[in-house]
Amino acid sequence: MISYNVKILKTEFVTHDVKRFRVEKPAGYKYLPGQATEVTIKGMEEKAGKGPFTFTSLNEKEYLEFTIKIYQTGKLTKELGKLKAGDALIIHDVWGTITYQGPGVFFAGGAGVTPFIAIFRQLYKEGKIGDNKLILSNKTDEDIILKDEFEKMLGKNFINFLTREKSDKYYNQKIDKDLIKKLVSNFSQHFYICGPDKFVEDIHNILNDLKVPEDLIVVEK
Repeated sequence: MISYNVKILKTEFVTHDVKRFRVEKPAGYKYLPGQATEVTIKGMEEKAGKGPFTFTSLNEKEYLEFTIKIYQTGKLTKELGKLKAGDALIIHDVWGTITYQGPGVFFAGGAGVTPFIAIFRQLYKEGKIGDNKLILSNKTDEDIILKDEFEKMLGKNFINFLTREKSDKYYNQKIDKDLIKKLVSNFSQHFYICGPDKFVEDIHNILNDLKVPEDLIVVEK
């Protein structure tokens, strides 16, 4: 597996516990929106380990961007949360099967929205957002990643669920079969799912119950 040492150019928090990293882009490094790589911290390979993170910048940018939820109980993300410009990461080959296959509905749980960031940015840049929908579940309003940007790109097709907070603006429950039937009228389009394993399993099972063909369901394999 090829590895690349890259310097962090800039960091900033985009929510209370989600941090954006802009880092150097190796010459000739290419990826599709939705794809990812393994990342570790240079000099902390053994202590912090490595983990998979999605590129949230477009491939045309001169830098790479990652948008990472910082878990204080996770040894890698806890250390990533301490990093600043000038520190170094190690990245590896590009991988990932969540790429844009055509118009559809995107289901994301929490930080599982990150593969969809670059996909929607690319579609918005090209004027091809169309009727794509993003249905996003979070615990609270402050957990919603890039809320303003998604509202700008998707308008009414940015649909939020909160599971641990009441809000007049959003659905205050878990995503279930009845609400999917209410929000989605076409079950012969693509369905993209990303999030915690249980979230992915639950949404996948609902779509199976709704007779969505398996080849229209896009998940990380």
